[in-house]
Amino acid sequence: MSKKKWVYRFGAGKAEGTASQRELLGGKGANLAEMTNLGIPVPPGFTITTEACRHYQESGEFAPGLEQQVDGALASLEEWMDSRYGSAEQPLLVSVRSGAPVSMPGMMDTVLNLGLNDSTVQGLGARAGDERFAFDCYRRFLQMYGDVVLGVKPNEHGENPFELLLKEHKARRGVENDVDLDAADLKALVQQFRDKLEADTGKPFTEDPKEQLWCAIRAVFDSWDTARATAYRRIHRLSNVGGTAVNVQAMVFGNLGSDCATGVAFTRDPGNGEKRFFGEYLLNAQGEDVVAGIRTPDPLTRTADTAGNSLEETMGDLYQELVGIYRKLETHYRDMQDLEFTIQKGKLYLLQTRNGKRTGQAAVRIAVDMVDEGLIDERTAVCRVDAESLVQLLAPTFSLQEKQDAIDEGRLLARGLRAGPGAATGRMVLSAEKAVDMVRNKNEKVILVRIETSPEDIAGMHISEGILTARGGLTSHAAVVARGMGKPCVVGCGDIEIDYSRKEFRVGDRVVKQGDPLSIDGTTGEVLLGALPTSPSEVVQVLVDRSLDAKESATFQSLQRLLEWADRYRTMQVRTNADQPADALAARAFGAEGIGLCRTEHMFFGGERIVAVREMILAEDEQQRRRALDKLLPMQREDFLGIFRAMEGLPVTVRLLDPPLHEFLPKDRAAIEKVAEEMKVAPERLSHKIDKLAEFNPMLGHRGCRLGISFPEIYEVQVRAIFEAACELKAQGVDVQPEVMIPLVGTVEELRWLRDRLEPVARQVMKEKGTEVPLSIGTMIEVPRAALVADGIARHADFFSFGTNDLTQMTYGYSRDDAGPFLADYLSEEKGILPADPFQSIDQEGVGALVKMGIKLGRSVRGDLKIGVCGEHGGDPYSVAFFHDVGLDYVSCSPYRVPIARLAAAQQAIASEAKKKK
Repeated sequence: MSKKKWVYRFGAGKAEGTASQRELLGGKGANLAEMTNLGIPVPPGFTITTEACRHYQESGEFAPGLEQQVDGALASLEEWMDSRYGSAEQPLLVSVRSGAPVSMPGMMDTVLNLGLNDSTVQGLGARAGDERFAFDCYRRFLQMYGDVVLGVKPNEHGENPFELLLKEHKARRGVENDVDLDAADLKALVQQFRDKLEADTGKPFTEDPKEQLWCAIRAVFDSWDTARATAYRRIHRLSNVGGTAVNVQAMVFGNLGSDCATGVAFTRDPGNGEKRFFGEYLLNAQGEDVVAGIRTPDPLTRTADTAGNSLEETMGDLYQELVGIYRKLETHYRDMQDLEFTIQKGKLYLLQTRNGKRTGQAAVRIAVDMVDEGLIDERTAVCRVDAESLVQLLAPTFSLQEKQDAIDEGRLLARGLRAGPGAATGRMVLSAEKAVDMVRNKNEKVILVRIETSPEDIAGMHISEGILTARGGLTSHAAVVARGMGKPCVVGCGDIEIDYSRKEFRVGDRVVKQGDPLSIDGTTGEVLLGALPTSPSEVVQVLVDRSLDAKESATFQSLQRLLEWADRYRTMQVRTNADQPADALAARAFGAEGIGLCRTEHMFFGGERIVAVREMILAEDEQQRRRALDKLLPMQREDFLGIFRAMEGLPVTVRLLDPPLHEFLPKDRAAIEKVAEEMKVAPERLSHKIDKLAEFNPMLGHRGCRLGISFPEIYEVQVRAIFEAACELKAQGVDVQPEVMIPLVGTVEELRWLRDRLEPVARQVMKEKGTEVPLSIGTMIEVPRAALVADGIARHADFFSFGTNDLTQMTYGYSRDDAGPFLADYLSEEKGILPADPFQSIDQEGVGALVKMGIKLGRSVRGDLKIGVCGEHGGDPYSVAFFHDVGLDYVSCSPYRVPIARLAAAQQAIASEAKKKK
C-alpha cells in the first residue's frame, strides 16, 4: 500500500507540484511550484496539502506520516539554504503561510520568522553582522506568533496590544518611525512582548523551534474556520469544504540594510486596467510594512513625482529583472498578476504571484486588451469579468478621497442597506410633493427621505437624485423602483428617526432638517451630512445622457466589445422592468430585448390621474366606476403609446393592476381633508371608504387578479388602452408586440375567468380599428400554489413569468418590507441561518424547486410555453445562472442591471457548454 503524500517540495529550480494542482496545493502553493519550474527565483520550501488540512479538521489530529514528511522536507530546505532550523550558529528561519484553493486575501493567517528564540537571535545577528536586524525580526515574530498562534487579540477598543507597546516605546524615545529604533530599543521591546505573551497566556513562551513550527501549522489549519474566513466564503459563495494548504518557506529578508527591500506589484493598473507596471516598495523593510501603513512606500516606476525614489532609479538592474519576471508571469498565466517580492542584499526573490483583484472598470479593460494581445480568446474574456462588478461602470460616483475626508471630519451619519448603487447628493426632503416642488420650482437637487416609500411617492422618487428609507429590505418598494430608475438608494437605515411633523430626522443627538444638504452612497450604504460632488459614469454619459461621444470613452468602448461577445454566446434573452418611456429607452440602450414587466399602477399617480382613480374607488356602483375609468383610458393609452414606441419591434409585457386600492388613497387626517376638498366630497365619506378598504395583511389581500374579478371593468379598461395604443402604432407602421400579464393567479379558474372576459375586449378593439396585432395573455407565477398546478394554468396561458419577489415572500413567509431586522440575524456570522438574502439571490433549494416544478408542469401541457422571470432576481448573476440551467427563455431586470444580466447569462451558457463537452 502506497504511502499518502502530504508534502510537496519546491526549490533549487524544481518543484514536485504545478499550477494545475490548485485544489491540492492551494493557490499560493501551486503558484510557488509553478514559478519554481519556470526558473523564477523563489525562496525554497514545501507545501502541506489541503488534504492534510481536511484530515486535521475531521479528526483533530495531524495526518499519519505528516510529521515524518515535514521533517524530510525541512532537511532538504536546510541543505538548499546551507543552514539549520533551530541552530544557534547557522539559524534557518521560515515563514508559515496559508493558501486556499481560491484566493481569500487577508482572511487566514501567516507567521514570519519562525525559529527565533534567545539563542538563535544571537546567531542570526552574528551571521548577518547586524544585531539590530536580528532583534527587529524577533519582535516581529513575537507579535505575529502571539496574535496567530497564542490568540493575543486587540483590546475592546480594537487596539493591538503589541502596537500599543511599540507606540509607547517610540514616544518615550522621541522617535516617529520603527527604523529609528536601535538594537537596544528592539531588545527592550522583545522583552516587553514576551512579558505580554506570558502574562496573557499564563505560560512561558516556547523556545523550541519545532514546537513553534507545529503550533503555527495548527494555527493556519484552524484559520480556515475563523469567523472572518467563514464570512468571506459566504459573501463570495465559496465552499466551506476544502480547507487550506500550508506553505513553509525559507525566510528572505528585506530589512537587512539599504541594499534590501520589499514590495508588492501588479502587472497592470488594478484601478483602471491600464497596461503599466504598478506597485510600491520600501527599502530596508519586511513584507507586512508595505501594506500596514507604518511608512509611506515609494513607487516602483519612475514618474515626474518620484523625486528619484522609485525602484527603477534606486535599484535599476533589479527593477529590470522584476519587469522581465512580471512579463513572463503575465504571459504564462494569461491574466493580470499580483506579485510580492523581496530584495535581500541585492538579490531578487518572488514570494507570491496570484491573479490580481481589480475594479470593474479594470476587469473589463484588461479582458478586452488581452484578447487584442492574443493572450486569451473572447470566451475567456467574457468569463474573466465578474458580472456584478459592471455596477461600478454604470453608477455615479463620489471621489474616494473627498468621501474619506468627509468621514474623517465626522460627517458620516449612518449606514443602511446598499439598495441602488452609485452616489447622490442634494437637499434632504421628506415628501414626494416637496421633492417635486424643490426640483421644478426652485431647480434644486434633492434626496428623498421616507420611513418607507409607496407607489404614491413615485413622482418624487423619479425626480430625486437618490432615495433613503428608514425601513425596508433590498426588495422593498424603494429598492425595486430605485434600481429600475438607476438611482442611488439606501434602505433599512434604522439609525435615522424621522419626524414628519418637525420636518427633520435625527441620528442620535444630530438633527438633519428638511433642506439641509445630504449625500448617500448606494454602493456602500453610507449616509453623509453635507454635499459631495458626483459625476455620472462614462457609460451612462454615452448611452443615456448622450453627453459624451462614444469615441471619447475608452471604458465604454471596452464594455461594448465585451457585451457584444457575451451576446454571441448567451442563449437566454434579457428584458427589462420599465414603466416609463424614458426608462424603456435607457434599458434599450443598455441592450434590453423587450420589457418583461411594465407595472401599470405607477401610471395611476400624479395630476388628473390620481383624481380619476380615487373617483373610481369611491364609486358606489359599476356605472360610476366606468365613468371614472373612462377618464383614465386616454391617459393610459398615451402611456402605452410611449412605451410601445420606445420598444418598437420588441415584446412588452404589461402587468394589469396589482396593488390593493387603499394604496391610492391618503393616509393621515390632513391629507384626507385635502383630497376630499379636491374631489368635492365630505371627508367623512372618504374616511369611511379608507376604513372599509383597510386590510390586516394587504400583501395577501384584495389585490392582483382578485381586484380584476371583483371589478372586471378595471382590467377591461386597461386592456382596451393597451390594444388601442398597439393598433394605432401598428397602423403607423410601428412593430408592436404587447403581452398582457394577469398577476397573482393561484387557481386555474381565476385565469380562465379573466381571460374569457379580457380576450373579447382586445379582439373588439382590433375589429374597431381594423388592425391586427399579436394577442398574448399570460400570468405571473408568484403564488406557490400556481407553481403546483402550473399544468392546468398553462392550458389558459400563452406565457408564464415568475414573480420571484412575491414567490420568495410567500414561500418563506417573510414580509420583504419587514424582514430586515431578523434577516440580519439570519445572515450573521454567528448564527448563519441563511447563506444569502433570499430576496437578493434566488433560494434554489426551496423557491427554486417551485420554479423548476412550474416550468416542468407548464411545458408538459404546452411544449412551446414561453417562460421568463421578472422579479429582482433577474439581475442577480447567481440567480441568472440558475435560471439559465432550468431552461427559462428570458430574465427581466431593472434597466441599469441589463448589462450585468447579459454578461451573467453568457457566462453560464459558456460554462454549460464546457460541462457538456466533459
